[in-house]
Amino acid sequence: MTTTPDGPAPIRVLLVDDQPLLRMGFRLVLDDEDDLTVVGEAGDGAEAIRQIAALDPDVVLMDVRMPGTNGIEATERIVAAGSRSRVLILTTFDLDEYAFAALRAGASGFLLKDARPAELTAAIRAVATGDAVVSPRVTRRMLELFAEELPGDDAAPAPRTDARLAELTQREREVLLAVAEGLSNAEVAERLFLSEATVKTHVGRILAKLGVRDRVQAVVLAYESGLVGR
Repeated sequence: MTTTPDGPAPIRVLLVDDQPLLRMGFRLVLDDEDDLTVVGEAGDGAEAIRQIAALDPDVVLMDVRMPGTNGIEATERIVAAGSRSRVLILTTFDLDEYAFAALRAGASGFLLKDARPAELTAAIRAVATGDAVVSPRVTRRMLELFAEELPGDDAAPAPRTDARLAELTQREREVLLAVAEGLSNAEVAERLFLSEATVKTHVGRILAKLGVRDRVQAVVLAYESGLVGR
């Protein structure tokens, strides 16, 4: 999100969905908010990538299942290109494995298509400021899926340890483990007897040390590297 002499500029949103009526519905909701503006629309992932290059949106509201280039492939390409645009995945089901794949690809959030308008706008604002939008239930299910893909106790090799984790302090590791359980900042603060502001500071340092975009990617790294137990 950028600023102007008159204050913060509106959050620029790109709508990506193969159903025009859904895009229209989202646009009506977002156009009613002073701090949000829809800068473009796309009907598939390939068009979304072209629109991002041309429009530089802050947030991409991305359908995961589309003909042609789907939301997973589009997200991978957006992240690989180093785009500053953050992707908020849209899906019909809260346990959609396609959406989990998009999170692993670099998406910053996960939202149901039937979310209430207030939930939609809050999610866009959170993603635009660098936070992630994934409910505890979804985080836990995502980690269960990772566990199913890892080798069993009799198999080898064990998950590869990532050297970046060695840069974390003991407290930062505790915070990361709590985040990996799907806890919010407030819940982490309560568990570790910290203020919520302190937790936010720790999370920011964790992201910087691990070199990841947001807390979702930090959780993915922690799990795949073996920091989170099976």
